[in-house]
Amino acid sequence: MKKIAKTLMLTAVISMAFTVTAFAPKAQAWEPKKPVEFIIMAGAGGGADQIARLLQGLIEQKDLSPRPFIPINKPGGSGGEALLYLQGKAGDDHTVLVTLNSFYTTPVIQDIGVDVSNFTPIGRMALDNFLLWVHSDMADITDLDSYVAAVKAAGGKWKVGGTGSGQEDSILTAMMEKEFGYEVTYIPFPGGGTVAKNLVGKHIDSTVNNPAEQSEFHRAGNTKPLVQFTAERLPAYPDTPTAKELGVDMQYYMQRSINGPPGMSAEAQEWYINLFKTLFDSEEWQTFCTDDGLACDTWLAGSDLGEYHASQIMLHKELIESVGSSAITGE
Repeated sequence: MKKIAKTLMLTAVISMAFTVTAFAPKAQAWEPKKPVEFIIMAGAGGGADQIARLLQGLIEQKDLSPRPFIPINKPGGSGGEALLYLQGKAGDDHTVLVTLNSFYTTPVIQDIGVDVSNFTPIGRMALDNFLLWVHSDMADITDLDSYVAAVKAAGGKWKVGGTGSGQEDSILTAMMEKEFGYEVTYIPFPGGGTVAKNLVGKHIDSTVNNPAEQSEFHRAGNTKPLVQFTAERLPAYPDTPTAKELGVDMQYYMQRSINGPPGMSAEAQEWYINLFKTLFDSEEWQTFCTDDGLACDTWLAGSDLGEYHASQIMLHKELIESVGSSAITGE
C-alpha cells in the first residue's frame, strides 16, 4: 500500500512539473530594455540629422520598438566626438550610430585611436550623392565651365562651404582643386544644414551639399545645381548633367549606415538589423530616397556591411594620400 501511495505521489509530482514546463512562458528574443541613444556624427539640419530624425519618427509611428530612440548630435571634431563616444560604449546594446564618410576619414586624419572595424555593423540605409551648388543669383555661372572660370578668376578667394574639416565635403573639394587646377578657401561648418543656409545667405560662394540638404532651398529658387558627381543623373535632378557626361571622370558617394559599438551582443545586433531592414523596405523611406536624391536600392547588413566598411577604409586612405591630408584639412 505504501509503495502504491509513493508511486501515485511521484506520478503527480512529475505531472505537475510537466504542466509547469509546458505552460511556462518562453524566453523572449532580445529587445531594448531602455531608451536607445541614436547618435548622429554631424550637426543639426544636415543629411545625417535629417535621416536619423526621419527614422526615429518612423520607429515611433510604426510602433517598431518597445523603447524610444533618442537622437543625439555629436558633431565635434568632424565626427570624432561621436566615434570616441561609441567606442566608450563597448558592450552596450542600447546605443547606435548614424554614420557618414567621416566614419572612415576622421580616424585616419586625426589619429584619434579609434578603429571603426571593431564597431558592430548593422545596416546600410542608403548611398548619398553630391551635387555642386551655387546661389541662383549668380547669373553668369550656368554650368561647370563657367564655374571653373569664376573660381580661377577669384584667385583663391572663392569660398566653398562644407561639413567639417577632413570629411567628405572637403575631400570632394580637394579632388576638384586637383582636377581643375584652382585653389579655394574652404570653410567648415558643423553640419550640412548650416552649410546650405550660408549659401542662401551668400556667406559662401558654393558648396557640394547632398541633395537633401539643399532641396528645400532649390525648390524655393534660392540655389541651383551645376553638376552631379554620380554615375547617372538622379531622378530628382533630371536636368543636371553628371561630371562624367562633361568629360570629367569624378564620382563620389557617401554611405548612410547604422552601426553599434564594439562588443554589442549578437542578439541585439540581429534585432537592430531586422528593425532597420523593415525601415529600409518601408514606402516612406523609399519615397524619401527618391525625392531627396539618395540611392536606396541595395541593402547591406551585418558581415556584408563590415566588408563594405573595410573596402571604404582602404579607398579613403588612398584618396587622402592622393590629394594630401593638408589639402583636405586646410592646414
